[in-house]
Amino acid sequence: MRSDDMKPITLDLFADAEVQQPATSQQIGEQSFVLRGFALPWLDRLLPALETVLRAAPFRQMITPGGFTMSVGLSSCGALGWTTDRSGYRYTPTDPQTARPWPAMPVVFLELAQAAALAAGFSDFMPDSCLINRYVPGAKMSLHQDKDERDYSAPIVSVSLGLPAVFLFGGHQRSEKSQRVPLFHGDIVVWSGVDRLRYHGILPLKDGQHSQLGAQRINFTFRTAG
Repeated sequence: MRSDDMKPITLDLFADAEVQQPATSQQIGEQSFVLRGFALPWLDRLLPALETVLRAAPFRQMITPGGFTMSVGLSSCGALGWTTDRSGYRYTPTDPQTARPWPAMPVVFLELAQAAALAAGFSDFMPDSCLINRYVPGAKMSLHQDKDERDYSAPIVSVSLGLPAVFLFGGHQRSEKSQRVPLFHGDIVVWSGVDRLRYHGILPLKDGQHSQLGAQRINFTFRTAG
């Protein structure tokens, strides 16, 4: 999927009242938190940086090792980007589609990820990878663990923008019951420690229209992969 499939993001939209909402914290696990509205004050820097990344590495729908096409569009930035194809899941320093290095992680991305991690109680977070997902109505992410990273001591920081979604936050076995956590524009989920390998996913995105991003949800997931 091409980056120009996104609704154009223009600075005149940043006057939206959502940006003025205060951030609050909701604990969803022993070491897991939803930071409500945390990303909203960063939007005037975050969204233009996102457009720059997507010009260099447009969204594409990747193939899983089982041969299925993912419903979610993916891109990456940072020293390592996450990819999947018939040979497996992995992090790579170059984009397999272009053979060029992934776009550098914008400074505002890094600052936001570190600020959110610190707000959740995790200091010294230094992500080297940001996976960017695009959900359109009907797209979903099945329950999975983030376990392709070499070191599980660093948190996962996941930023939600655009349409609301239902985040599934389960246990350490796929069969365990999952919490259903609503996520809204500007929310950030942070999990680490004893919760680091919990299964999680996203229910199929419902139809809707967001005032800034249109009929889509954009998700950044920051990790220390290498």
